[in-house]
Amino acid sequence: MLFEEYDNKIAAKVREKTGIRNPWALPRVIKVVINMRVSEGKENRQTIDLAAKELELITGQKPQVCCAKKAISGFKLRKGDPIGLKVTLRRKKMLDFLEKLFSLALPRLRDFRGLAVQNFDREGNFNIGLKEQTIFPEIDLDEIKVVRGLQVTIVTNVRDIESSRLLLETLGLPFKKEE
Repeated sequence: MLFEEYDNKIAAKVREKTGIRNPWALPRVIKVVINMRVSEGKENRQTIDLAAKELELITGQKPQVCCAKKAISGFKLRKGDPIGLKVTLRRKKMLDFLEKLFSLALPRLRDFRGLAVQNFDREGNFNIGLKEQTIFPEIDLDEIKVVRGLQVTIVTNVRDIESSRLLLETLGLPFKKEE
């Protein structure tokens, strides 16, 4: 389990590679935020509930419904319409989700050769866009009515890409081999 290994093995590896002695200064993952867009939610509240059940199965935590902040007539959207779901994971649930994502879900992607380093933002956070929720083992393919994408953001406490990449590689995130 990644949760048990984090303090013992992973933190020691990161400390060795970075040369940082202070345990509080070590790079670490603060939280993981998972977003799911449900554009049909404004017409049918039942689709929000079905998507929320799927996201709860995947993450182990009840998602928060995100509503439109302002009206956009071009999208037939009113202020307050439900348009998405969000889950923020921390501590043990976060590490369990990351372990499941890195070892089970990502290898199930078709033609997967690793994730691009360009997915880092300037703040050292890593973003993963998944096209379908069916790559997670908890989802029953027979019960899926609509295939939805997920946006996974891994938030770290360091502000540079090199330290974040080192941390995520140590945790087991597969990056593309640079040629």
